[in-house]
Amino acid sequence: MSYVGPDSQPPRPPRRFGGGRTLAVTLAVLAPATLAGYLIHGATSGDGDGDAKSPRTLPSASRSDQNAPSKPTADGPAKSPAADRSEKPEDEPDPKEDGKGDDKPSGKAPSGGRPAASGPLKGKVVVIDPGHNPGNFRHTAEINRPVNIGTHSKECDTTGTSTNRGYTEARFTLDLAHRLRDQLHRQGATVRLTQDGDRAWGPCVDERARIGNAARADAVVSLHADGSAVGNRGFHVILPAKVRGGAADTTAIVGPSRDLGERIAGKFLSTTKSAPSNYVGDGTGLDVRRDLGGLNLSKVPKVFIECGNMRDPQDEALLTNPDWRQKAARGISDGIGSFLAR
Repeated sequence: MSYVGPDSQPPRPPRRFGGGRTLAVTLAVLAPATLAGYLIHGATSGDGDGDAKSPRTLPSASRSDQNAPSKPTADGPAKSPAADRSEKPEDEPDPKEDGKGDDKPSGKAPSGGRPAASGPLKGKVVVIDPGHNPGNFRHTAEINRPVNIGTHSKECDTTGTSTNRGYTEARFTLDLAHRLRDQLHRQGATVRLTQDGDRAWGPCVDERARIGNAARADAVVSLHADGSAVGNRGFHVILPAKVRGGAADTTAIVGPSRDLGERIAGKFLSTTKSAPSNYVGDGTGLDVRRDLGGLNLSKVPKVFIECGNMRDPQDEALLTNPDWRQKAARGISDGIGSFLAR
């Protein structure tokens, strides 16, 4: 799912550290000085999984040129025609190759959320929103139906993107959601999913927001992977802009959502060693959007995370690796835990 679009807003000027290098995210809220030094090294050295590049290196093409032929989609305005498929991708990776048989997360939880264990997040409610649905491609009429997101109408949902070998974004987000749920549950949080592969399609973006609101969630995270051009790499976290119109009013959640997003970005960076996006967010790993229904209609702190670009071979190698997905889940979980313990 692509998040490059005309309604993106540049994030706040990034902090600069020794040597004038731009760090991906604000570190002051993340950890003591020892961890800060570790993050600086991880963000700039290029070491770790996938040989992540330094966030200082940016492509010469402008953001508006990246997806010129693309058309708008539900919660992301641009998606390449190849990525926005209405048919099930063929040649999906073997389960052994995409990690379905390795380090497998636990089975489905009851729809009302798993009973929480004891831990530092006891009493906290977290809603995980796995982007798209594996069945969406069979229900194009339903997901193309317009829904009101406060400021305007958008499609209910989209099919999502996939790797060139057919590993779909919907499969990725659901697997990552299970891993993240298990991490949070072990810390005592009550966890709910907006969908668990238990419905034929959807939910629509407005319903996804309502699920978090109805749960009175302390934090909501929507999981995605991008479908951009080869060479565009890295993760970025989407923050809500201040929006007021119709049912949309993000005034109360802009501040806490930014705090949540910065913490997730920092922990994701340190845990996965993946660099912040080199094509969105100017190397900060953060992007502000006002046209995403899942954010506009939220009444509780909420962010989206794009974990990488499924169309880039190097990012694809990470996204299809179960060990990396486990690290990604731990990074997101640690960011959520940091936010909730503040």
